[in-house]
Amino acid sequence: MPKAARLFHVSEQAGIGRFQPRPVPAPDSGIEGDAVWAVDEEHLANFLLPRDCPRVTFRIAENTTSEDKARFFAHSSARAVIAVEARWFPAISSCRLYLYEMPPKTFLLAVAPAGYYISREAVSPLAVSEMDNLVARILEREVELRILPGLWPLSDAVAASSLEFSIIRMKNAAPPAHS
Repeated sequence: MPKAARLFHVSEQAGIGRFQPRPVPAPDSGIEGDAVWAVDEEHLANFLLPRDCPRVTFRIAENTTSEDKARFFAHSSARAVIAVEARWFPAISSCRLYLYEMPPKTFLLAVAPAGYYISREAVSPLAVSEMDNLVARILEREVELRILPGLWPLSDAVAASSLEFSIIRMKNAAPPAHS
């Protein structure tokens, strides 16, 4: 499995000196057993939000069709998109995160399209930095932030597309609107 050059763990908790393997956060992740989770630098922007914030993230992949490029990126020069619900904007605006850089030695790629890596061993971070102004931090990474009234129509469309995507914490999304 490929190794990443730089890996990160994002948390709302300061002062974590050692990360212990723990149960996977989502049973549909395809990963079994306890692990320490990290994300590669390319996908880091997907996690520069409050932990419980639902989001739909997507980017153009090698096999993305021209139709999907036109449908989802026609008027954007961004390399990726993160969509969130408008009702989460106040929490996003006031959230402070801690970015822990992880030593890549014991991590293996777990879910390539999402940039997820796992370690089965306890890990001490190499460094930690505090982050606020998350909207600016996302935009600095050439990622478009879309603020939508609801995520379900986009979530369904992205999941049915040829895009590379990650749909996170939808259990916290507002229920789908009935037509």
